[in-house]
Amino acid sequence: MIPTLGRRRLRGVSSSQTGLPGDWGRWREQIDLTEYDERWRRMAEAGQNPHGEADLVGCYAPSAVLDGGCGTGRVAIELARRGIAVAGVDSDPEMIAAARAKAPSLRWLAVSLVELDLDDRFDVVVLAGNVVPYMAPGERAAGVAACAQHLAPGGRLIAGFTLQPGWPALADYDGWCAAAGLEPEDRWATWDRRPYTDGSYAVCVHRRRG
Repeated sequence: MIPTLGRRRLRGVSSSQTGLPGDWGRWREQIDLTEYDERWRRMAEAGQNPHGEADLVGCYAPSAVLDGGCGTGRVAIELARRGIAVAGVDSDPEMIAAARAKAPSLRWLAVSLVELDLDDRFDVVVLAGNVVPYMAPGERAAGVAACAQHLAPGGRLIAGFTLQPGWPALADYDGWCAAAGLEPEDRWATWDRRPYTDGSYAVCVHRRRG
């Protein structure tokens, strides 16, 4: 689960100027997991809401959710606290270990989205933060397709990610979703559902046909 960026415009701005490394490997090298989790605690202490993703997912009233790229488990754990059946998957074993230590009763799997092959079907698959752009470029379409395959009929894929040079554009992502049998339903500028116009971050909701 990748931290998001402020909402400023990014036209003509390089990846180094946004503060987000251009690929997962460089981002991961910079992260201390203890400090990463502390960020959300400090947000709550400052009176900010660290659970915007869970709020948005919850508004669709799902019974079962797959948290893809779950990181250390913040979103999945909050969804479980709200009574939603949830599983978390991430390709980083260290992050999965941290999530499992916090919530050992939940289902955590160390697997990439491309390799995802579960019997379960979910009402929502959520890709919070920058999961989509931090997939390897050649695996993004396959990762989206794997998520779509794990949706129940009428289920939703909800993904939020920063729009910056070198990363997927909304047209790219919409194309991958369409190829996977998903139709666009909602698009927001933030997880608290501010309308999307032309900003630097988008939360996209696509629904499985049928």
